[in-house]
Amino acid sequence: MEKRFLRNLEVSPIGMGCMGFSHGYGDIPEESYSIEAIQKAYEFGCTFFDTAEGYAPNMLPESKGHNEKILGKAVKNFRQKIVVATKFMLTVDEISGKNIVDVIKSHLENSLKNLQTDYVDLYYLHRVNPEIPVEKIADAMGKIIDAGIIRGWGLSQVSVDTIKKAQEITPLAAVQNIYSMIERSIEEKVIPYCLENNIGVVPFSPIASGFLSGKVTTQTDFSHSDDVRKFVPQLKRENLEANQPILDLIKKFAENKNATPAQISLAWMLKKYKNVVPIPGSKNQGRILENLGAWNVQLSDEEFLELDSALNKIPVAGFRGHVEMMGDSMKNWDRKK
Repeated sequence: MEKRFLRNLEVSPIGMGCMGFSHGYGDIPEESYSIEAIQKAYEFGCTFFDTAEGYAPNMLPESKGHNEKILGKAVKNFRQKIVVATKFMLTVDEISGKNIVDVIKSHLENSLKNLQTDYVDLYYLHRVNPEIPVEKIADAMGKIIDAGIIRGWGLSQVSVDTIKKAQEITPLAAVQNIYSMIERSIEEKVIPYCLENNIGVVPFSPIASGFLSGKVTTQTDFSHSDDVRKFVPQLKRENLEANQPILDLIKKFAENKNATPAQISLAWMLKKYKNVVPIPGSKNQGRILENLGAWNVQLSDEEFLELDSALNKIPVAGFRGHVEMMGDSMKNWDRKK
């Protein structure tokens, strides 16, 4: 397994998105199961774990920190051997009349307590607040890095213009945007800029909320109050059917490589970009290890070109996009390119 870098942070080529243990995919597992899943991922070779202060059942404010606490309990015996990423958001009201560095540090201190650690490796602004200039955030993050409390910082769901503004003030370690075989808008500008500027790209939902695993069908139930998949454009019934040719394509490659469709979808992006470190999320232990196993699936140059060329010829039904601001509703995910 060849390690990758998010600027100065060395990580396994695939990380683990931990959100599903607290939010987003229906009923959450027992805490003991979630802890065991994280520890099994580490034993398998995963050294990169992603969480956020806001990940909690139904994203309720009173449950804030739920996911961080699970991760903290799970990794406490090997904390120094892994890279932990978490995220925060800021409101205008909380920084009014205050030092923005102190406000961000207050978020960070809560996360440190939840994670049972004294530093965070990668600290993201979860969503840009359009009323708070990203340059102010970048300057504050530089000061917090200098204080030794975080090792690097990042942005999520942002355009290349926003990345440039931040990068000019405090260099970014990573950008976490949506990216998969059926959400490829960051290929045009974001990934090339990040490659040129030594910024890691951390795709969330790299298996397209399960679609690219072949396990999601028109019969899959998303009715649970805390299942974000009901808002994913490509998972609408008509789009599931329209996107079937993409799934058929990767199933063919999976059979030839003795792999699963999900592993092919991850191997494709690992082959395509050296700065990409996907963080598939799942609450199922078997699926987590399957996803991590994609780093053992090696596409030859010829296989990659055949797959990538075929993908480029298949239209995608449904589009979410990679630019979202704080306050945007999940109900607005279905948009035009």
